[in-house]
Amino acid sequence: MSFTWYTGDPTYDTVLTVAFAYVAFVSVASWFFPSPYGRFDNKKFGLALDPRLGWFLMELPATLSFLYFFSKGEHRTELVPRIFLGMWLLHYSNRGFIFPMLMRVPKGASASFSLMLVVIGWSATTLHGYLHATFISSLGTHFTPAWLTDPRFIVGAAIYYTALIGNLHSDAILRNLRTPKEVASGARVYRIPQGGLFRYVSNPSYLTELIAWAGFAICTWSLAGVFILTLSAANLVPRAISTHRWYRERFPDYPPERRAIIPFLW
Repeated sequence: MSFTWYTGDPTYDTVLTVAFAYVAFVSVASWFFPSPYGRFDNKKFGLALDPRLGWFLMELPATLSFLYFFSKGEHRTELVPRIFLGMWLLHYSNRGFIFPMLMRVPKGASASFSLMLVVIGWSATTLHGYLHATFISSLGTHFTPAWLTDPRFIVGAAIYYTALIGNLHSDAILRNLRTPKEVASGARVYRIPQGGLFRYVSNPSYLTELIAWAGFAICTWSLAGVFILTLSAANLVPRAISTHRWYRERFPDYPPERRAIIPFLW
């Protein structure tokens, strides 16, 4: 069975249909089974990896699949697709390479990133790369130079880069909660993060990740963008709520005005 409801390309539209079905599944499952990594590591999910290696492996297909399918597109050498290629590589240079490399994992800490999560994540990151690369380099009909002056591109790109800056800042605050000396000693130290968007929410890294993907969906004006935005929300919103609850239970003096992921609301 194949579908031709979006681009007219049966392969792409069928994969996109499967992708949204996957989002629907994750939207339900994530409320019952938090992703097993970090503070929610669960040994019952089997073999675990060092979190730096786990993050790297899980995110790697997003870069590799995007580059592969982008290279097959007939518009791969044109200006606007090349700009989106740059945005993609910027995002995944951070998320897939720099972010895990800079993690401060206590010396001697047990592996805490489930191999099962890596394997499951490969399906999402591969789909993610394929859907965006193929649409941007081949199927998107609006990616002419005129698109660079379209309000959707301008607004979407502004949202994306603003959120990316906020994401980098929030990650840095979390990373610096442990001093190099504590990391070297193997101490598992937890503190209440302060400053930046942590004044408003417990999970600004998740919030800014979602805002960044919303911006990317707007500036590409594609359902591939909607896919990664909704999939990220399906994963991150339940985790944000669990993390917020964890902070409140662990720290009696946790700021009562701080919300889980949406400032002043939720």
